[in-house]
Amino acid sequence: MSTEAVSQALAPIIAGPLLRKLDSDSLHLWLATSCDSAIDVTIFENEAALSQKADIQTVHLGRKLYLKFIKVDFEKPLPADTPLAYEINIDGAPIAQILEHDLNYAAESTKTEFIWRPKVNSVLHGSCRKAHYGYHIQDASRKAGDGLVEADHHLRNTQIEQWPSFMVLSGDQIYADDVAGPMLHAIRQAITLLGIEEEAIPNAEQPLSEQPYFYQREALLPQSDQNDELNKQFFKGKKKPVFTTDTAHNHLMSFAEVICMYLLVWSPTLWRHISLERPDSINKEEHRLRYDKERKAIEEFVEGLPQVQRVLAHIPSAMMFDDHDVTDDWNLTAEWEQTAFGHPLSKRIIGNALFGYLLCQGWGNNPTQYDHAFLKQAETAALTQEAQVRDTFIDELLAYDQWHYHWDTQPKLVVLDTRTRRWRSEKSFSNPSGLMDWEAITDLQQDIKNLDSVILVSPAPMFGVKLIEAIQKVFTWIGKPLMVDAENWMAHPGSAYALMNLFTHAKTPTNFVILSGDVHYSFAYDIKLRGHKSSPNIWQITSSGLRNEFPHDLLEWFDRLNRWLYAPWSPLNLFTKRRSLRISPRKPDNADHGERLLNHSGIGLVTLDAKGKPIDICQLCGHQKAVHFIASKRDSA
Repeated sequence: MSTEAVSQALAPIIAGPLLRKLDSDSLHLWLATSCDSAIDVTIFENEAALSQKADIQTVHLGRKLYLKFIKVDFEKPLPADTPLAYEINIDGAPIAQILEHDLNYAAESTKTEFIWRPKVNSVLHGSCRKAHYGYHIQDASRKAGDGLVEADHHLRNTQIEQWPSFMVLSGDQIYADDVAGPMLHAIRQAITLLGIEEEAIPNAEQPLSEQPYFYQREALLPQSDQNDELNKQFFKGKKKPVFTTDTAHNHLMSFAEVICMYLLVWSPTLWRHISLERPDSINKEEHRLRYDKERKAIEEFVEGLPQVQRVLAHIPSAMMFDDHDVTDDWNLTAEWEQTAFGHPLSKRIIGNALFGYLLCQGWGNNPTQYDHAFLKQAETAALTQEAQVRDTFIDELLAYDQWHYHWDTQPKLVVLDTRTRRWRSEKSFSNPSGLMDWEAITDLQQDIKNLDSVILVSPAPMFGVKLIEAIQKVFTWIGKPLMVDAENWMAHPGSAYALMNLFTHAKTPTNFVILSGDVHYSFAYDIKLRGHKSSPNIWQITSSGLRNEFPHDLLEWFDRLNRWLYAPWSPLNLFTKRRSLRISPRKPDNADHGERLLNHSGIGLVTLDAKGKPIDICQLCGHQKAVHFIASKRDSA
């Protein structure tokens, strides 16, 4: 990537295409373009075009930015398990010929292959993709990796008939609250390149365009008792006993910044027009040193973006937000909600991030929820300079309670919203909220009732590492849950009880596959109910992060202590809320000393049998290495 700004005109394709929800009757694609050109889409089986009707909705966001929401309806159901392809043309030219790199796996082909596999054979899944992860790594020969690049390797090296049914991205597709200086610099340039007019930020004395505030955005916040607390929660890197967060002093604030972040993490196009030379406005030595380290990590990240763009075009992707898509500790406690939503600036920051999620991730999960009128309302809110119009739309998004969704695959894919329908603590507003409230869990019970098997996506693990959850409990007791991100399914008594009741329900599925992320390490559990003759089979499979890792030395100690303190014979197990479960951790096949936790950027791959049971659980790590999790019948608690 050149370090000098490139002057040529923007390419027609800014980002995409992303293949989103796919079923027998329709296909959905997301595309970002630099001009409002004529677009047509054709679907092929072999070389024959299928009978279809395309509906293309456009949301205009900037002088050179148009989002295209494409729905293709088929006159006859798609054939299952059959190689298919689509071709997108802009003003008559195939986009595969317009891009400066190969979009398709077949050499010089203008058609992008895909396959509809309603009976799930395997699933790719992961979360937590931080663009600048690895800037702190001392070993110059070691790269941080990118799970989406590994997913691209997997598709390239696998016959299409054996491709996974879909890919699940279960949170933190962007880090809106943890942004590298070079990334913020790139975002500010992208806003100018695309001609996006930014809104006026509440309480800001001057527009963001005049001062990006590298590494010191907390200066934009007014100084008051209420806002000092807000300052701590939003913008100060909090020192924590479990781990230390990276600084959040470059927190994204405007809608334009959020949209450009998505475009920059999904496609290499804009990077060809961007300089990463350090801005002169960064004048503190500590900030200069950090910027230079982060720049190397960002440049490595950008190298993999052609492969990221390619894999997202070929495999249907199901997405869900977690906290970093919006901000750290999002809705962790009722007290946090009161503080954050009680101030116009923090409310706007949260709303802008959710607005970006809607247009870049949310639409493709369940497109029928968002009609032409709604997307036109979103366009109006994005383009207006009237604060009231924008805030009214943001209020609608904040009140919206249908972010969860399902896909009618076999097993059924059910994706949970564990952020916006929380069960607030009855004891104290400073205690952690339950990840889902009673009504949401009841709705879930209805969604999965009488199914033989289900794939359940929970951004945070339902069953985590007991030692870490115990530490979080201690900090909750002393009134400091924010210090250790004390959000897990067991942290709230009501949600913990409701969750356990879900598995004991008479009409619950026989086979549960739970896919999770969030924690920046990977592990797998086999779970059974104690004392139940007809216990469901439960597998929890956590893959995290796509491009992020837990502090290695710290996790090694947690792993070791957890095995000692919560061994099958340990009386400490009696004090956990899951004592009615028999949990058997699987061992990574590369474990040297009995480790259960895998700490390596990559993406998970789960292979299922005809009944929805996992027959192979692995993590695709860097350098195309696969680490498999091996079941152990003797090690359970």
